[in-house]
Amino acid sequence: MNRNYQKELDRILEEIQKEEKVPRLFLHSCCAPCSSYVLEYLSPYFEITDFFYNPNISPREEYEKRTKELQKLIEEMPLVHKPVFLEGEYRPEDFFEMAKGLEDVPEGGERCFQCYRMRLEEAARLAAEGSYDYFATTLTISPLKNAAKLNEIGEELEKIYHVKHLPSDFKKRNGYKRSTELSAEYQLYRQDYCGCVFSKQERERQKCLRGLPESDKILQR
Repeated sequence: MNRNYQKELDRILEEIQKEEKVPRLFLHSCCAPCSSYVLEYLSPYFEITDFFYNPNISPREEYEKRTKELQKLIEEMPLVHKPVFLEGEYRPEDFFEMAKGLEDVPEGGERCFQCYRMRLEEAARLAAEGSYDYFATTLTISPLKNAAKLNEIGEELEKIYHVKHLPSDFKKRNGYKRSTELSAEYQLYRQDYCGCVFSKQERERQKCLRGLPESDKILQR
């Protein structure tokens, strides 16, 4: 049976409002455009640490560009509870070690699932160490990401690290559309590939097949 993660999140937010508390959320962030809507949506309910941990991103220049873009967004957005930016360790060698043997797996398959887990596990670990109430990820806002798998991994990590996973499917209720509006409003850099070398290769292959110009950008995150 398919679960409605948006409704599950609704119920949690309703309970938070009733309790009149502001829990702490450790939010893994994949990029500024995806974070924009998620921060706007969740900041009335949580004190958020926005955790940029993405060792999958290559090359380093791309990684640094996305890092700065998220920092800029956090500084500029007028939010109910101002998030704290936290950058994780950038060790692309960890990603390539994880991806060994999975290099030829198509985008959206097991390599991506292992990448989800690597990033969410670091978020869960640090959330537990910091005694946060919840952890979550912005990844579920993307139409190209498997929200059910992300939530499944989050729930597995909740049992391991004993910190609550916040269910989400942020693309619901026009969340993805709102993220594109906020990206335009704040003039955010919107990358045209997920982040890893494999996704970049796939994007370039698609461009060649479709005859798209290099300047044609779509949000892949």
